[in-house]
Amino acid sequence: MGGIITTHAALLPVEEHSAGAGQHTGQRTLVIFGASGDLSSRLLLPGLGSLLAGQRATSVRIIGTGRSPLAADEWTDRVRSAFASVARESDGTAATRGEIGPVAAETLATTEYVAGDPTDTDHLRALLELAGPAPVLYFSLPPAVTTAIVAKLREVELPEGTELAFEKPFGTDAASAAALNQLVGSFIPEENVHRVDHFLGRTAVLNLIGLRFANRLFEPVWNAEHIESVEIVYDETLGLEGRAQYYDNAGALVDMIQSHLLLVLALLAMDAPATMDAVEVRSEMARALRSTHLYRGSAIEAGRRARYTAGIADDRVVPAYADEAGVDRDRATETLAEVTVELDTNRWAGVPFTLRSGKALGVARKEIVIKFKPLRHLPSGLNGARDGETLRIGLNPGELSLSVPALGVDGPYTMGQVFLDATLPSSPVLPYGEVLSGILRRDPLLSVRGDVAERCWEIVEPVLTAWRAGEVPLEEYEAGSDGPADWQESTESAA
Repeated sequence: MGGIITTHAALLPVEEHSAGAGQHTGQRTLVIFGASGDLSSRLLLPGLGSLLAGQRATSVRIIGTGRSPLAADEWTDRVRSAFASVARESDGTAATRGEIGPVAAETLATTEYVAGDPTDTDHLRALLELAGPAPVLYFSLPPAVTTAIVAKLREVELPEGTELAFEKPFGTDAASAAALNQLVGSFIPEENVHRVDHFLGRTAVLNLIGLRFANRLFEPVWNAEHIESVEIVYDETLGLEGRAQYYDNAGALVDMIQSHLLLVLALLAMDAPATMDAVEVRSEMARALRSTHLYRGSAIEAGRRARYTAGIADDRVVPAYADEAGVDRDRATETLAEVTVELDTNRWAGVPFTLRSGKALGVARKEIVIKFKPLRHLPSGLNGARDGETLRIGLNPGELSLSVPALGVDGPYTMGQVFLDATLPSSPVLPYGEVLSGILRRDPLLSVRGDVAERCWEIVEPVLTAWRAGEVPLEEYEAGSDGPADWQESTESAA
């Protein structure tokens, strides 16, 4: 058995960064298209509320808009409820139930909701006049609707300094992403465009920068000479949870791997930026993704897919995915996807990066696993396994675990593994709050660059094409299990 050594020493916290940070002063206006939708209430507004409650609070006015009519008090109640759900006093203690801080209260007092057709130019002009100078237009809408609105924005006069923020997915494939980039770029400069992926606002993900580039222990061995394989996993015990309208058209590959997990890979695999500004960091991320391709060049061999049948996950009865409300059982949407890629660079040549995500699984496994190569030689007389070190980085919650070989675990000359565990520093600001903080400060560091948005689609499209053609079987797994049994067997044999 391995020994356990526990510490709570924090990694380097991510500080305020980028030359663009803090350049703008005064109140910003955030116009939310699709404000009456689920994503706005569930993620966007609480994220903003967590930012407004903290020490980095900024003055912001919210204008919500959507086709659905909402009475003024109904919209205000939605905003207040979202803010109150994350409200904290400046010293970090929980606020009184239902109470919000002074900056959030200022935002609440000035918020408005304007119902209307977002593709109507008169409605857009009225919104922009109400918003005032340098607004942020946030599109919390499906790609097709977003594209239609952006096309109409070209027909109206935009205030100087207007910025656009796009919720994922950005486009529905590489071609539509490129077309939307071209459309947006025809009247808005790239530095004023924010493609949102809230994974980039997760503290554990941001800490990859400190873990790698401010750490003498790991950076010298962060390459193919020492690392055998990398896994980036985001498995959930939750099932569909009423999201069929979106999820059944996306599936696990598009929902998680095409966006979130490929960006985590970029941070893991990129070379060190010269400085921590948006240009340098995003250029290194783009360079890493340009070199990323399917493992051994085969879409059939590099990916596999499955969907859950009825079962019990996290003590909840989960119906089969095909029987969930709103699901088209003939669409063959996967709820578990796995894709292996490699990077054609000197640093990473030959190292497999496996990206996996699924729903209704038995264990909520959300982590990065870096497996180091075993020693080439072990002195005779030492017994036991010659396994190399394994570094596990938790994505939610943020935790760090390093297993290292040591003597005396099962005898004085027997090798075993001991574990060094740490808790990563956390932030009271939610991931959406971190991303919104950058947008409101005109700092695109935590936003996805246009070419990266296209490249992420290009990497996975051969797999999507093979799956849609039926060239890769859609396997099944019982809800609450670890996935198809043969996947576990192949993983164990590879290990």
